[in-house]
Amino acid sequence: MTDTIADIKNPALSIDNLSIWYDKNKAVKNVSVEIKKNTVTAIMGPSGCGKSTLLRALNRMHELYDNITTEGKVLIHDDNIYDMSTIKLRREMGMVFQRPNPFPTMSIYENVIAGYKLNGIRLKKKEKDEIVERSLRDVALWDEVKDSLHKKGTFLSGGQQQRLCIARALAFGPEIILMDEPTSALDPIATSKIEDLLVKLKESYTIILVTHNMTQAARISDYSLFMYLGELVEYGKTKNMFTNPKDPRTEQYLTGKFG
Repeated sequence: MTDTIADIKNPALSIDNLSIWYDKNKAVKNVSVEIKKNTVTAIMGPSGCGKSTLLRALNRMHELYDNITTEGKVLIHDDNIYDMSTIKLRREMGMVFQRPNPFPTMSIYENVIAGYKLNGIRLKKKEKDEIVERSLRDVALWDEVKDSLHKKGTFLSGGQQQRLCIARALAFGPEIILMDEPTSALDPIATSKIEDLLVKLKESYTIILVTHNMTQAARISDYSLFMYLGELVEYGKTKNMFTNPKDPRTEQYLTGKFG
């Protein structure tokens, strides 16, 4: 049973009948859901259930591969992302990956504004300085690196590198941040800092988070999607899903019967 949260008004994102194929294998099956603004929404499910495939479709990353096809709509402000330029889309939706991936040849400063450079957008030095400071402050990294801005981003710890990658995503001014298991490569202390950061960032952004970690979803997400075998099984407020799941498959997953 799927709860589509019919009470969401002016959603940040509407996914309408989205299906994704790898060659002839239908990996995501007719998913429809609306994502509430200024929330953390967790996408949960066992390995191979389609959660990362769904997330990457929201940033049109699948277009890099000839064997992946997508059908359906994804709407931001009633505009279908598949009708947008990728530059416009990626200004609307930032992406943070599983492992911290600062560009190794770039300084901390250059990493933050890399999106502008890669898309051929020229900025004055004052504009760059303001974007770098604001983005690093947003991820609580400014005070830690302000005297090292021109050192390589790779000299930072793993947790700092991941916050740098989040700053790089924020620098473009998106409304939505997509995160694919952003703490899975981090130690517990760094994980806790990222989780605290996400709770703070939802005041200004909408966050969609793929996670294998059910306790993480319970701690920081407002809404959760549970996917199984490419199907959206259940969607609702996280607290309700964890205390009173509507579908037996959700209950089995949350109680460790499979996963």
